[in-house]
Amino acid sequence: MVEGLLLRFLEEDLGHGDLTTEGLSRGERAKGVIRAKEKGVLAGVPFALKVFQLLGDVKVLKARGEGETFLRGEELLVLEGPAEVLLKGERVALNLLQRLSGIATMTKGFVEALRGTGVRLLDTRKTTPGFRFFEKYAVRVGGGLNHRYALYDLVLIKDNHKVVAGSISEAVRRVRERISPIYKIEVEVENLQELLEALHCGVDMVMLDNFSPEEVKEAVKLTRNRVMVEVSGNITLENIKDYAVEGVDFISSGAITHSARWLDMSLRLFRI
Repeated sequence: MVEGLLLRFLEEDLGHGDLTTEGLSRGERAKGVIRAKEKGVLAGVPFALKVFQLLGDVKVLKARGEGETFLRGEELLVLEGPAEVLLKGERVALNLLQRLSGIATMTKGFVEALRGTGVRLLDTRKTTPGFRFFEKYAVRVGGGLNHRYALYDLVLIKDNHKVVAGSISEAVRRVRERISPIYKIEVEVENLQELLEALHCGVDMVMLDNFSPEEVKEAVKLTRNRVMVEVSGNITLENIKDYAVEGVDFISSGAITHSARWLDMSLRLFRI
């Protein structure tokens, strides 16, 4: 799957050929150095390497490890091979490294804020279409956990599902009537009354959506450890620890994928 996606990325950029590179290249070889222009957490090296390897024979002289923290000016990846290959793969490889390292860096900041609380960080499905695998991968590199990958691996009853079914109880009943019991059922609740209804249904997990920290504390008392508890909605680096109260299992954040800033990196070639 990964190789197929990377080939599609290359096809998008190369089309029927790199006019500039193919016009000037005469078989030169070069060393390529990818360097950080700001500090962060590295993610995406295996994919960047694969991009170049799909284009030709490239030798890896140096590669920093996934999840390593780097500083501005440090070398992250050093390659040697045909200059044409390095030029053609430059943008796709950098895009992957910059995007995934940005996600890993933001994720690690959230994880560090939760250190010592026992609460674990989850991502969401708020990902770029066609790029979900890579973005969720970067979350793991940054120390976070993946929530469901897609709609097929967990039952999650949200606000619009409740509207369609008429209530939480009816939504859970309908799901249990049709879906195999091997799948866990999570219900998003918006207030304490909905929480009580979900608990009465015997679900496996509840998501406290847009609760205040004080409301989270009240909700946890009501659950009495009968279900796993996830907190979600308007979570920021500044307030995340306020939500990490005893009894909360997970805090989820869409921001670590949809709002992570790309990190600045560059590729410089040296003719050899």
